[in-house]
Amino acid sequence: MKAVLPDEKIPKFWYNILPDLPEPLEPPLDPETEKPIEPEKLLRIFAEELVKQEMSRERYVEIPREVRELYAKIGRPTPLFRATNLEKRLRTPARIYFKYEGATVTGSHKINTALAQAYYAKKQGIERLVTETGAGQWGTALSLAGALIGLRVRVYMARASYQQKPYRRVLMNIYGAEVFPSPSDRTEVGRRFLAEDPSHPGGLGIAISEAIEDVLKDENARYSLGSVLNHVLMHQTVIGLEAKEQIREFEEPDVIIGCVGGGSNFAGLAYPFVKDVLKGKEEYEFIAVEPKAAPTMTSGVYAYDYGDSGRLTPKMKMHTLGHTYYVPPIHAGGLRYHGLAPTLSVLVNHGIVKPVAYHQTEVFDAATLFAKAEGIVPAPESAHAIKAAIDIALRAKEQEEEKVILFNLSGHGLLDLKGYEDFLEGRLEDYEPKEIPVLNGLF
Repeated sequence: MKAVLPDEKIPKFWYNILPDLPEPLEPPLDPETEKPIEPEKLLRIFAEELVKQEMSRERYVEIPREVRELYAKIGRPTPLFRATNLEKRLRTPARIYFKYEGATVTGSHKINTALAQAYYAKKQGIERLVTETGAGQWGTALSLAGALIGLRVRVYMARASYQQKPYRRVLMNIYGAEVFPSPSDRTEVGRRFLAEDPSHPGGLGIAISEAIEDVLKDENARYSLGSVLNHVLMHQTVIGLEAKEQIREFEEPDVIIGCVGGGSNFAGLAYPFVKDVLKGKEEYEFIAVEPKAAPTMTSGVYAYDYGDSGRLTPKMKMHTLGHTYYVPPIHAGGLRYHGLAPTLSVLVNHGIVKPVAYHQTEVFDAATLFAKAEGIVPAPESAHAIKAAIDIALRAKEQEEEKVILFNLSGHGLLDLKGYEDFLEGRLEDYEPKEIPVLNGLF
């Protein structure tokens, strides 16, 4: 069973959750003054229209016609499937649906914001975009967006993923991007971390620092971010807006699930549904899934912290493990982040979103079960949502409940097969959280 929308059903607006949050979002702070940052400082880092969107109070922001046309070219609207074979294997009365973002040409949801960010940068006259990437899905998406729109792209890729997933780098190169392992010797931040540990596995926090340092050296460059900030999460809401129309061909969901690193995967599917809960129209349950190796929501604190390890970003009020947290080199590279989207942090604080955390071996076990049942090999990040969906379906079986589950399968894992090989051959290890700086007064 599947639901496919025609091209004319591509959403014409993104949903902005800021006006509907249960409390106002705390402003980002200038680390030099500890006061709310002036928008002018952000304009040196981000394209101007993105800064405006970040602070917008408009509930719906129009998607430019050119961006909607590009959405159609890369595979939007994406399909929604019912996982009937998985239901049969689990022998559960629950009904399981998933929105499949792996159907886009880059194989993940990240292209939704990459095209928007590249469009606004090109319109402003910017010549080059610089970014970070973990597993490589975001770097791949921005690389293609740059190729389609006509911008040069440079990517700092977390070293662990650069080594684990070489074909992600090759794909970025095919699209014309430069790719460097992070920490690298190209920036002061990178050299500092390499001096401390020449084999440092890197992480999103370090790669963000390198990208921003790079941008600040070139007036014609701007930084593009793959998650965390509100404008990025807003661009991803095309997923949930499509899914609302698709799943209603069948039934209403009870539980909505997404994996979380910075938050774009979860927010993209869930925020249009969260709006209905905040307005008292529905009573959905929201589950946000993270790795136990980076337990930001389940073990972090809600505090002002830097978004990067090199302390170049403004401080944001968010759930954090501390910007100095050493994230173990799990295969879900896109979830190896110390912080969390500020908007999602508010929803977690108010109990609207419930976080859970899993070890990577149980996540890969769920992923292989799903692949055998449905034929799709999921990305390790997306597999966290699959694990939660399976657990909820099994509880429904025990309690004899007809639960309706919807999750975001945000990308395929065909370039993540090294992780699957390690799992199948018993080499995959679980990582307990390292020392958490925020809990030890170290940051």
